[in-house]
Amino acid sequence: MASASPPPAPVGGASAGSLLRRGKLWVFPAVLSGLVALLLSLLYMGGILNPDGSLHRLPVALVDADDGRPLPGERQNLGARLSAAIVSSSPGDDVRWRRLNRAEAQDQLAAGKVYGALVVPPGFTDAVRALAEGTAEQRPTLTVLTNPGMGSLGSALADQVSERAAAEASQELGRQLTESAGSEAGPAQRLLLRDPVAVTTEVGHPIGSRSGLGLSAFYYTLLLVLAGFLAGNIIHNGVDAGLGYADSELGPWHSRRPTVPVSRTSTLLLKMGMTAGLAVLTTALIMVATIGILGMDAPHLPLLALFSYCASLAVGLGVQAINAAFGGIGQLVAMFVFIALALPSSGATVPLEAVPEFYRVLGVFEPMRQLASGVRSILYFDARADAGLARAWVMIAIGCAAALAFGFAMARYYDRKGLHRMVPRPE
Repeated sequence: MASASPPPAPVGGASAGSLLRRGKLWVFPAVLSGLVALLLSLLYMGGILNPDGSLHRLPVALVDADDGRPLPGERQNLGARLSAAIVSSSPGDDVRWRRLNRAEAQDQLAAGKVYGALVVPPGFTDAVRALAEGTAEQRPTLTVLTNPGMGSLGSALADQVSERAAAEASQELGRQLTESAGSEAGPAQRLLLRDPVAVTTEVGHPIGSRSGLGLSAFYYTLLLVLAGFLAGNIIHNGVDAGLGYADSELGPWHSRRPTVPVSRTSTLLLKMGMTAGLAVLTTALIMVATIGILGMDAPHLPLLALFSYCASLAVGLGVQAINAAFGGIGQLVAMFVFIALALPSSGATVPLEAVPEFYRVLGVFEPMRQLASGVRSILYFDARADAGLARAWVMIAIGCAAALAFGFAMARYYDRKGLHRMVPRPE
């Protein structure tokens, strides 16, 4: 028996060249892709280009532990005078100095509430007095405490602000000491008195060595969001292809299954159920890869696992709700909601206090901001509720409820209006 010959290639169809000359085919892709490229460029680059110029109330602790007696003719010791001068001389609203004692500052560093601290140590006034009298064995010292758990850039900004404030305070103090010393001081002592204060930097709240300098929380959060986003879209497309509402193509192979009559509401319920089930797999594999294989520092593993599942689930449910409401363009809408708008407003790489106001407003409700705070609390701040974990749980619950309410409200509305996705095809 002769073998069946393959079906002939289509003939008489339009050529690619003739189709390229059809202007209408270009309009929609050109407008949409151009708009997306423009918006992505503005969103991503607009939030990072000028963090110093965008500083707004960056929280930094200021600790005055000086217990020395005031210099002759002064009512306050130098620690009190220095602290008051630093607060009053801060430009505009760039920095929000929090005047705390050492224990309070350490607690706020451990809760991620401040990006760093500037400490006036005990005996500071006595050390300056000894320097002025020429009996000092070493220069008076101010200490800058960093908080790497708040991200490398956030900690660096606080470090920069604190060191600049310390340098300005040292120069002003040096001017006063030089005037007081008069001609009695020798050239070497006068040179030392012009800039009398040394600045040392220490880690105020250490994190693990395998924490990416405070960036592991951001990248782990990004993995959770991407896992929920991609899995949601894969499930959406896979279910539509399996039920016969979309074509299935793999390389040159194309198939179209018979359409299964099903309402939009039931389809959405199926997709959300599959999202909840597969989120277990995706979050488990993320943890195996990042913690088991790569060795990321990750305390509180059971809590991290539960949080990771709920975070990825919230994103996946949101994707399904948006796809149900917007149809084919829903994947693009979801991309803007969960990635394009979320990344620059997450506060995980560039602090929200160092981005333009637009991003700070987005950070109030954009999901990645909430999830990053929760992950950061678990990884770096001993899973403290006041370090962002409590807010993250609340926002996850709100996000899941909003996705369910919005998705099913839209699906049921379309069903009641008789807006069926496609007329079923017989087998």
